[in-house]
Amino acid sequence: MTIETHHINNLKIAEIISDDIVLRSVEDGLDLLGNLYYQGFDKIFIHEKNITADFFDLKTKLAGEVLQKFAQYRMPLIIIGDFSKCETQSLTDFIYESNKGRQINFVGSLSEAIKR
Repeated sequence: MTIETHHINNLKIAEIISDDIVLRSVEDGLDLLGNLYYQGFDKIFIHEKNITADFFDLKTKLAGEVLQKFAQYRMPLIIIGDFSKCETQSLTDFIYESNKGRQINFVGSLSEAIKR
């Protein structure tokens, strides 16, 4: 895993770059959050491919637990991926509601993430 740093509007943003799954559990989310927070990052971009499929199955409650930690510690998180293929209405609704706010967003591309 490497961290690509973006500087946008006086914010230091971490983009997670990896060929592997980085986020498998709540503990992984907390480790990522803590490490990047202490490195002075203001926001995190992570790609859908770096997150376990269980995250997107809302019945597992993994997404809710992980995203609650990011919201609690006020670390904005943008998840980049193709969400047009959502398999359930509940996930589509979850993404829609998340995108109404500024804390947790789901976008289709890095350029869209940078604009947010």
